[in-house]
Amino acid sequence: MRKNENNKNIAVIYWSNSENTEIMAEKISNGIDETGQKADLYNVSQFPIERIEDYDKVALGCPSMDGEALEKNTFEPFFEEIESRLKGKKVALFGSYGWGNGEWMRDWEDRIGHTGARLFDEGLMIKEFPDDAGRHACVEFGKAFASF
Repeated sequence: MRKNENNKNIAVIYWSNSENTEIMAEKISNGIDETGQKADLYNVSQFPIERIEDYDKVALGCPSMDGEALEKNTFEPFFEEIESRLKGKKVALFGSYGWGNGEWMRDWEDRIGHTGARLFDEGLMIKEFPDDAGRHACVEFGKAFASF
């Protein structure tokens, strides 16, 4: 895929176990699209690692799992693979959680800080299923990230 130099697409890549983070990813993509930019939405298992080079902006989504950590079997290995390739990119983080206080997101933000990427705002966290207010927050997050 050739990048449009005037209006590059934004990758939204997520892992979801209960569809909560998937819904967040879809709504964030909708927000990006509403700005006139184009979101490319991927489940992490369908994203070709080498494609990360095609994007200047990447939104990554993963719920809190196993005591406030990134999902360890699929998402964590994916993130470890792309971590060194994020330098200079603009990165947004999002995910759902069921309990805890968001430690997994703060840890993830810290990791992004060591990659040389530019972190967009604080990661967006939604407790459990995204209700109407949560879905609206995701759309607004996508719009804001598109203009970052």
